[in-house]
Amino acid sequence: MSHAVGVGYDWIYHELDEPTREHIRQALVELGLKPGIERHKSGYHHFTYAYNWNQVCNGGLLIGALAVAESEPETSQFLVGKALEHLPTALGSYAPDGVWAEGIGYWNYATRYTALSSSALETALGSDFGLSEMPGLAQTGYVPIFSAGPTGLYFSYADAGDFKKRRSASCMFWLARTYGNSHFSDSEHTLIDADDVDPFHIVWYVPPSGQEPATWDRDRLLRGEVDTALLRSSWNDPNALFVGIKAGDNQAHHGHLDLGNFELDALGVRWARDLGADNYNLPGYWEYREGGRRWNYYRLNSLSHNVPILGGENQNANAVAQLTRFESRDDLPFAQVDLTEAYAGYADKVLRGVAMVENRRAVLIQDEFDIKTSCEILWGMTTDAKIALESPDVARLSLEGKELIARVVSPANAKFTIESAEQSPPQKRNRGVRRLVVRLPEAEGKVTVGILLSPEWQDGVTVSDTALESLRAW
Repeated sequence: MSHAVGVGYDWIYHELDEPTREHIRQALVELGLKPGIERHKSGYHHFTYAYNWNQVCNGGLLIGALAVAESEPETSQFLVGKALEHLPTALGSYAPDGVWAEGIGYWNYATRYTALSSSALETALGSDFGLSEMPGLAQTGYVPIFSAGPTGLYFSYADAGDFKKRRSASCMFWLARTYGNSHFSDSEHTLIDADDVDPFHIVWYVPPSGQEPATWDRDRLLRGEVDTALLRSSWNDPNALFVGIKAGDNQAHHGHLDLGNFELDALGVRWARDLGADNYNLPGYWEYREGGRRWNYYRLNSLSHNVPILGGENQNANAVAQLTRFESRDDLPFAQVDLTEAYAGYADKVLRGVAMVENRRAVLIQDEFDIKTSCEILWGMTTDAKIALESPDVARLSLEGKELIARVVSPANAKFTIESAEQSPPQKRNRGVRRLVVRLPEAEGKVTVGILLSPEWQDGVTVSDTALESLRAW
């Protein structure tokens, strides 16, 4: 509220009579800024977070403080100083490639307040005191561009909303202006003609560059507290093949137990999906520790995600997974993630590879396990598609008039089953959502699970098989 009142007070100051100015100014100070100072002095931890609360709390008070700096110099000096002290902690989270660990929805929220804070400092004081020079900020505009699949849906993780679609974001104009990067502004122009805009699209407006559309790499690795690898067959075909995979830290704020999760688009449809957040008011929703109630909720734990499940248990809540290999090649673009920490109780080594095979016409998900304690291995994929088993190792998925074939490549004795993702209240219901599952009971030693996901392309060609090599040989 301090942000909103501060902007309104500043922008229409000369249109207000003095009694109205005084009324607004006193309300801002007494109801916004002074409580903010009290929170700072009490050690309120959200001011020092490395996540969106930092930008929103410090940024809102900063803008309100700047608006009344002439009449409230001590109050303003304190709050501006605190913002400059604490904002770098959050902005450091963008390094090195601009990824935001809380997910793409919170990327927009956090980056908007980053832009507002920097812009307010520049216009009021002539400098943002180095905030815009923090590593990763100059690259962060690429995150929404590369994270959106051909369906327009983001590669989603953490507490994102269901089917989070790329929308216009005025901070893309600020990023373009600040870093002289027309890629960001030209990309935003492709959205604003058909989407909502806000006043800051005008404040930070950057006209179209007039240059030819950017020629993007089809594959991109984005590193941060959460690493993502994003592969696609084309930028210009709405029916193109797209797959993303994530690594990183299970303790990331708003995170789920989803290391190695993948999502897949093809034929204009999202086949493998993430369910997103649940109700923030559920008891224990914010208990991130190992054994915390957060991990009892289906949408947040491993059981709902497109990840391996060992022994029927969640991933280790404190696990960190490294994205160890990434190659963008015409014949075999791929990414590999070391998931060993996530399954340390059952395995000495767990690796997952995701590749586009057969000239980028199909996706191979390959998991390699070195099991030390005999357990069930579950491979699962969450989907809105209807599933029909054509044979024990072949499933046909149907969605929006399109079809995709899932085939077990390894092991030879594995078979698909179909399960429901529906839950009971107070959790979200997930009505009609299904799980395509492979279960390997009492697995021991070295095990490789390979699943081929092949869209039925309009030219009638469907990839029915692919060579399976060890991940080291990719």
